[in-house]
Amino acid sequence: MSGAEAVAAEAPFAKPVGQPVPRASLRALRAQAAGCRACPLWRDATATVFGEGPARARAMLIGEQPGDEEDRSGRPFVGPAGRLLERALGEAGLERGALYLTNAVKHFKFQRRGARRLHDRANAHEQQACRLWLAAEWLRLRPRLAVALGAMAAQTLFGAGFRLSRERGRWIKLDARSRALATWHPSAILRTPGPQRERRYRELVEDLRALAQALDEAAPR
Repeated sequence: MSGAEAVAAEAPFAKPVGQPVPRASLRALRAQAAGCRACPLWRDATATVFGEGPARARAMLIGEQPGDEEDRSGRPFVGPAGRLLERALGEAGLERGALYLTNAVKHFKFQRRGARRLHDRANAHEQQACRLWLAAEWLRLRPRLAVALGAMAAQTLFGAGFRLSRERGRWIKLDARSRALATWHPSAILRTPGPQRERRYRELVEDLRALAQALDEAAPR
């Protein structure tokens, strides 16, 4: 079986990336990803922002790409969006430390505006280049449950035809053993104006509660 075929067979969400998916501990994968040069984003980024969480986490939260604070710290979800996510997790009855948090893209892409670094969306080639690392994380954890935060993460899991506005909060089977749902990315909520911001935040909490319920139902009795 070719490397591309292996990806399609072993990580059901990943489109072929043309090379075998690395199999190693999370620590080893993190070290390998730090040297990734598959797309140009590494040149301006401070760090590769790999996922973090228990190797035996039963659920994976997949965001889109790191922001400024994530790039400086090398950790996912530590900026304003991360703080909003932690608040939502608390309301949903979930602990961040029990989950594996990562992003579809591992480097911060930005445009400079004076001293500021403004978020810029990774293009299709850059997203594709990072699928290798997301597939490696997936194969290491083998989570039964996943939540895609934002449209980019959702389309990584479910395909380019997925529309978050239509299908948010619905469980979708990825393979015989795992399923996932998509919800709003916290950064998108922060950018949402007016009363709609609170509505989207409540929907995020609702979807995280669905994850909490699924984890409880799947827990050994």
